[in-house]
Amino acid sequence: MSHFNDFNNPQVAALPGHLKQFIVDQHYEHYTPIDHAVWRYVMRQNYSYLKDVAYYPYIPGLTKAGLTIERIPDLQEMNDALAKINWGAVTVDGFIPPAAFMEYQAYRVLVIAADIRQSRHIEYTPAPDIIHESAGHAPIIADKDYHEYLSYFGSIGAKAMFSAQDFELYEAIRALSILKEMPDADEAAIKKADELVAYRQENMGEPSEMALLSRLHWWTVEYGLIGTLEQPKIYGAGLLSSIGESASCMNPEVEKLWYTIDALKYSYDITKPQPQLFVTPTFQNLIDVLEEFANTMSFRRGGTYGLGKAVASKNTCTLVYSSGLQVSGTITDFKADTHHNPYFIKTTGPTALSVNNQQLPGHGKNYHKDGFSSPVGKLKNIHTPLEDVTGEELENIGIAKGKTVELYFESSIIVKGTVKSILSFLGKMQLITFINCTVTDKKGKVLFDPSWGVYDMAVGEKIVSVFCGAADKEAFEEIVYKSQAATHHVVYDSRTLELHKLYQQVRDRRQKGGDYGFLGNVWFKLQKNHHDDWLCSLEILEMLEHEGTEPQLAADIRQFLQQKAIDQPELKKLISDGFYLIAHPVEQKLVF
Repeated sequence: MSHFNDFNNPQVAALPGHLKQFIVDQHYEHYTPIDHAVWRYVMRQNYSYLKDVAYYPYIPGLTKAGLTIERIPDLQEMNDALAKINWGAVTVDGFIPPAAFMEYQAYRVLVIAADIRQSRHIEYTPAPDIIHESAGHAPIIADKDYHEYLSYFGSIGAKAMFSAQDFELYEAIRALSILKEMPDADEAAIKKADELVAYRQENMGEPSEMALLSRLHWWTVEYGLIGTLEQPKIYGAGLLSSIGESASCMNPEVEKLWYTIDALKYSYDITKPQPQLFVTPTFQNLIDVLEEFANTMSFRRGGTYGLGKAVASKNTCTLVYSSGLQVSGTITDFKADTHHNPYFIKTTGPTALSVNNQQLPGHGKNYHKDGFSSPVGKLKNIHTPLEDVTGEELENIGIAKGKTVELYFESSIIVKGTVKSILSFLGKMQLITFINCTVTDKKGKVLFDPSWGVYDMAVGEKIVSVFCGAADKEAFEEIVYKSQAATHHVVYDSRTLELHKLYQQVRDRRQKGGDYGFLGNVWFKLQKNHHDDWLCSLEILEMLEHEGTEPQLAADIRQFLQQKAIDQPELKKLISDGFYLIAHPVEQKLVF
């Protein structure tokens, strides 16, 4: 991305290349006057309701995140504000893969979908949009305990094992969310996409680490409550940005449970309201539960458990030897002894060797293009693990440059060859390279033949960690899986463009004042050509009633909206909530 814009924000500037590929320009000029009106309506409703039920920093948090109630946020303003708390923000195109999303969080960068919901989905949209991402996630970022949790979650999520089914579900959800936001979406196509999501959700098999983590993410970051079971406050972004569910979630029918590791047992459906929600007494408890789960994950358990998950994943994974050597590639096979300790590992296809997340010179995936295999474990008759053996002891075993040696492993694997080089780093040995080398297992089967070339033998007593992705992502040029489904961009007809103009005239009048009688002309045009629109009429009514002017016009508009609420029951709540706000306006000082 040659034109990469980091908004002068250090967090955004520090993003690695494999994450930058998801970033798109915000194109602020593409937001229409209707889009800004949708933002304003939702934000005023949110504020009116959330000031009583949101966790305390919601309103100051808006300011700290560079947001206002009046208009869609500009990414530059958000980054200027977020930089003060060492966070940043970028815009992306709809849903991105879960592993990438997690990694952005680890880098302390908020991922914001650039699009905004249409007015017909004003209460809730399954597609990620700028209201959800910025009005939901950003205001609470200012809370230190919470943003510590968020970035810690990201660093753990970025190592989680995922399955082929996770990808299929991600694709199905992305396709459904795009369809639902299309202005002329075919009902049959939506039904089919809905059924595919349901089918894949029900046929995930045993949930992967990523699937389980995404449950913890859902019940905290998206739908979490904090405080007591009797009177919790909302902090989850899914609730904070849904004017429908933020109200209904407090009903007694929605069961409130304490947030513990048991939340893992509850799967979720993104298309329906939640049947139960979890309450945490503190944000520290979120970190404690996450830590409890992290201790069960492959990246901490390693061994045959982690290797088994890696083989099942069929994706690039990294196994880490106790010496610090990291082997990144597609792990296809391993052998373990009767105590379940792995003693031989094998990758297939391009593989890279790293230490400390830095690829070793000459050991990239072009060099190990056909895979890599090596023993794991201790040598017979030597008490110390090979990685810790010092110079003098090495000489005694006969491991020295130019010497021919036979190494007998406890697993009965035998490595015979001439030592070409020894690689050590941070006080441990990681790799011995042999020429004229033969490797055999206990049955005498040849695992490496001298005619295959140089043999790089990994050194390490155990496999201490296994995680998803490459150790050195930049050098491995991880092509993070990118969806082929593009989000939909609308082309406006002349009638819609006229409606945009009317909304803009109302906005100008609200911001600049002037002759309110002029709004009668706007109302006349709305009646004549845009009888299905309700939001612009509501904005005119709000202004007339607040200014105490044009009483006849105000009465006509109110009557039109009351009738609309009767004729179109789906608009009833939106219109009556609008009336409520006219009677109980948001304090001006908070509209900054």
